[in-house]
Amino acid sequence: MMDKAIVVGSGAGGAMCAKELQGRFQVTILEAGREFRPFGANLPLIAKIRKTRLLFDAREIEWIFSAMKIRKAGAGMILVSGRGTGGTTTISTGNALRLDGDLRALGIDLDGEFAELSAEIPVFAGHREKWHPLTRSFFDICREMKLDPQIMPKMGDHARCRSCGRCVLGCPHGIKWDSRQLLNQAQKNGARLLTGHRVERVVHENGRALGVLARHGLRKKWLPADLVILAAGGLGTPLVLQNSGITCEAKLFVDPVLCVAAEMKGSFQNRELPMPFAVQKKGHIISPYFDHLSFFFNRDWRRKPGDIYSLMIKLADENLGSVSRGRVEKTLTAGDRKNLEEAAATCAEMFQRAGADKSRLFFGTLNAGHPGGTLPLTAAQAKSFHDPRLPENLFVADASLFPASLGNPPILTILAMAKRIARICRRDGF
Repeated sequence: MMDKAIVVGSGAGGAMCAKELQGRFQVTILEAGREFRPFGANLPLIAKIRKTRLLFDAREIEWIFSAMKIRKAGAGMILVSGRGTGGTTTISTGNALRLDGDLRALGIDLDGEFAELSAEIPVFAGHREKWHPLTRSFFDICREMKLDPQIMPKMGDHARCRSCGRCVLGCPHGIKWDSRQLLNQAQKNGARLLTGHRVERVVHENGRALGVLARHGLRKKWLPADLVILAAGGLGTPLVLQNSGITCEAKLFVDPVLCVAAEMKGSFQNRELPMPFAVQKKGHIISPYFDHLSFFFNRDWRRKPGDIYSLMIKLADENLGSVSRGRVEKTLTAGDRKNLEEAAATCAEMFQRAGADKSRLFFGTLNAGHPGGTLPLTAAQAKSFHDPRLPENLFVADASLFPASLGNPPILTILAMAKRIARICRRDGF
């Protein structure tokens, strides 16, 4: 009889592990959310709803788009994550960046995994011809400022991109890649996917995980396993571990995002591929990005969607934060704020060169969507990918493993780590 594996979470790490483990194990994937559905409403309709003043708190997004979960942290920051099949990959911008420098410094070589990914996931960077004129101008401005802008490679068949601008609301055309494709492969090979199952804790004894306790509606369910993979995300995984009596570290990072925007008539950034290029600086990146969350809820954004142009600042924040009993404690440090101010000044200069009035710029809602770091890998774990605090047959396969904030889209690197973890589990059996 085949050994049983439970994979908690269906985002990048969980879906990859499920696909790679099915066959060697009989895999059951537990997803707290439901089947993902793209957001259907158009922005003009949202603009009308805004006038009623019914939309005033970002947490209300769950009323109209259940796949997006919102939590509040310190300093007015909100944390965004995906909830449903595909996890946060379904509401990402689909960027394909290899970001394993910190892992390599620990002695971790993922060259083989990245090579496999390049053969499995289509990546397209030839989308410049689809950019709107103003985005082309900002790219040229970045070059003039010697900021070395780089076109962002995208996961999926973006040669067919329809420039609807809805990547972060769920691609309605099936063009952007997300981890549901891995889930489909796993299921075709015999894996079982259970949605609406929120894992509360891992039951373990004498150094081995015996299975998990999950809640399905009003019922609690016991699911035994020979192997458990936790990939519930940078906020979900530490909570499950803590509920299981396993201590995590207060090293949470979240990659804070702040958008700087201007009213630029007829820019139609809302109908364009988000994050088409990026400027990489020490501690942050800058990239064109229409901030839907701010458009929905931020009063400063109450303009026509086609008249707003926005630049995203994404920080590589300091690892100082925690998840405890479901509560997230995270604020920006003095260093984070200095970094943010410097990036905002760069954005202001870019807007000025593009013809916008610097005095009329406005800001988005401070948010973050790349949490991790609470169970960071060390050099001692370079071969095992296993923290000694964990039972021998319990592994973590998400951004919790990163030793520091990437300040960049992490999906491709999470996929590579998950491949390695699955390979270790296939080899050792547990």
